Amino acid sequence: MRGPVAPGALPLAALLVTVCLWASSFAVMKVAIGTFGAGFVVWSRMAVAVAVLLPAAPRILARAPRHPGDWKWLALMALLQPCLYFLLEANALRFTTSSQAGMISALLPLMVCAGAGALLGERVAGRTWAGCVVSALGVAWLTWLSAPSLAASDPVLGNLLEVAAMASSAGFMLLVRRLAVRYDADFLTLVQFGAGALFFLPGALDPAPWRALASPWAAAALLYLGLFVTLGAFGLWNWASRRVPASRASALVNLMPVVAVGLGVGLLGEPLSAWQGVACTVVIGGVLLGQWQPRRRGARPGQPAAQGVSSPGRP
Repeated sequence: MRGPVAPGALPLAALLVTVCLWASSFAVMKVAIGTFGAGFVVWSRMAVAVAVLLPAAPRILARAPRHPGDWKWLALMALLQPCLYFLLEANALRFTTSSQAGMISALLPLMVCAGAGALLGERVAGRTWAGCVVSALGVAWLTWLSAPSLAASDPVLGNLLEVAAMASSAGFMLLVRRLAVRYDADFLTLVQFGAGALFFLPGALDPAPWRALASPWAAAALLYLGLFVTLGAFGLWNWASRRVPASRASALVNLMPVVAVGLGVGLLGEPLSAWQGVACTVVIGGVLLGQWQPRRRGARPGQPAAQGVSSPGRP
């Protein structure tokens, strides 16, 4: 008979599922954008998520606690992610290569670690910092080994926009960690994508993409992006953010390029060089190092090590 699941196992599993869903979105987004255009695809992701939550919206809003001063933090959360993040990311890729953008995205866990220590009072362990650095170097190496398919028209501008996108995402992760101690994941997700659907509404005003919905595969791609990659993944992230320190949660994001490479090799038959395999191993090793929690002396099996997080009662 197996022992009980460690208290931190389910949140970490939720974060891993989130990372896999986000990683799977690259190929699906490529197909969807080629059919509908970027503006319509981003709006439809928000709209599908809101449509699913809409029947439960009165119940979600009714049970949400009333903290009048929090409205500005909720508004800032929605502005950072999805509004500014998607806007900055889409425009960054217009001017720089995906390889350079991938290298810059490895800065995200480091930004969150710094913010978690400075703003949330989390005690970020040295091994977490080391794991973030090692995995970031692995991501940069893996991205450098991937040849870009298009030349960068203005790499300086594109890279600055990508840095701003990562800062926006880091701010979102820190805010969710703060807000999740007061609000449940359903409420945060509803606020997030309700605001996103309004922000990206101009993308739905062009009649041409609506005609492309006649294609079953294209419509299925939009549903997958809305239901799983958007609603499912962000809902899981918002739920797990209350239970896992922001620094540890963000470190898992560096697994995204590794998962994307694995899906490309396994499902699309894309080639994988030996050096790319080594780079993937470096990323995984760095993530494992950052997630490793040594057992305290005298702790019982299944009892988690202290993580140095602030009390849920103190947002």
